[in-house]
Amino acid sequence: MKCPRCHQASSKVIDSRPLVGGTEIRRRRECEHCGYRFTTFETIEATPLLVVKKNGDREEFSTDKLLRGIIRSCEKRPVSMAQMNEIVNQTKQNIENQDNGSHEVSSKVIGESVMNGLKDVDEIAYIRFASVYRQFKDMNEFYAKMQELMGNETTSSPESDHDDK
Repeated sequence: MKCPRCHQASSKVIDSRPLVGGTEIRRRRECEHCGYRFTTFETIEATPLLVVKKNGDREEFSTDKLLRGIIRSCEKRPVSMAQMNEIVNQTKQNIENQDNGSHEVSSKVIGESVMNGLKDVDEIAYIRFASVYRQFKDMNEFYAKMQELMGNETTSSPESDHDDK
């Protein structure tokens, strides 16, 4: 490490302390040439995660962009910011668990994970997100998805048990 005062390349570490949950190290150094003491910080160099979009383009994964999409689908719905952040965190965790060393993830994996999270939290937000993500071609496709959701509810609803009597 070069000394900021005399620019010599030899310095020794006097003290090291982990910071920020162990992902960063603060080091106190002393120049072996002039005796000047200075501080350096070391962090892990993370390879960015790339999202492979439907058209083949690649862009860096952004939790902010993901959260904005979720917020948009949850507009005027009783979904808390904590719930939305949890969906983002769960999605990121799903991506990291599926990491095969390529540092790339399909937008399909991200979209499916978000839809699973939204489906458990608010079905209207789920439909909104799905309508943008799945790019329904017409009303029939959209209606079929709505019926699928409604079918899941009616098969498990207590009222369907009373129809047999």
